[in-house]
Amino acid sequence: MNVIDLINSRESSAFSFEVLPPLKGTGIEKLFCTIEQLKEFSPAYINITTHRSEYIYREVGDGMMQRMRIRRRPGTVAVAAAIQNKYGIHVVPHVLCSGFTREDIEYMLLDLQFLGISDLLVLRGDKARDASSFQPTGDGYSYATELMEQINRFNAGFFVDDTQIKVPGEPFSYGVACYPEKHEESANLESDLQILKRKADGGAAYAVTQLFYDNEKYFSFVRRAREMGITIPIIPGIKPLSKLSQLTMVPKTFHCDLPQPLAEAVRACRTDEEVKHVGIEWAVEQCRELMNHKVPSIHFYTVSAVESIREIAKRIY
Repeated sequence: MNVIDLINSRESSAFSFEVLPPLKGTGIEKLFCTIEQLKEFSPAYINITTHRSEYIYREVGDGMMQRMRIRRRPGTVAVAAAIQNKYGIHVVPHVLCSGFTREDIEYMLLDLQFLGISDLLVLRGDKARDASSFQPTGDGYSYATELMEQINRFNAGFFVDDTQIKVPGEPFSYGVACYPEKHEESANLESDLQILKRKADGGAAYAVTQLFYDNEKYFSFVRRAREMGITIPIIPGIKPLSKLSQLTMVPKTFHCDLPQPLAEAVRACRTDEEVKHVGIEWAVEQCRELMNHKVPSIHFYTVSAVESIREIAKRIY
């Protein structure tokens, strides 16, 4: 079974969510706590994010600083295996261009095959914090479509150096990202849709959207995608607002608009708890409308929003 099989087997919109690997050295219990709070809603699958290494500067004495490479959230493959082993829930680890070489990716694919994990979400990923634009790492990739080609080649039985895999494992199925309000680096939405069409034509089984708060932008995006001949499922991504600071932070970070009624409701709040209530009510109405339009699945982003998502799921599932 892969993601497409799992969502197609549901009579109504499936429930899924994304988690982050724990910060280095903090243990996995908090992540398990997130799953414990949401597992009763029968998630079709759980996504596990992947994070690139970053450079930090550490003082070494005499006013000298040493540049060091660190991964703050290692362990995507191990976390995916731990979730699968403990809960028996289908897992979808992210695979990135950002911060990874072709060899890194190849060994990740091998490890995942050994674990019996055959679903991926393929992403370019973000630029490094200290970079002005995205740059590939070593002989890594600049675009998700290039990473897809490596996975397709691996599925066909070949390593990145074109040597043949003696005993090919189960092929990978994968999804990709899409942006109802366009990716920040795209010139316009038309260009973004052309990129999504290349991903779909290149083998992506489905796409999951960046978070959004205006359903009409999602519906319009899907209509335009279908007009371009993009037939893969387009899964809406939802993240309820939960803090006052998100009124300005979310549009800046995720390059999405907040509808005026939502923005006004948040501005009227005095505490994070009040914003949390507004965010839940808005997301419940969003999800109900999406479900009425028979979306294949609703995918929730859990960071700082687990309690809200639990309340939303109780009311719609």
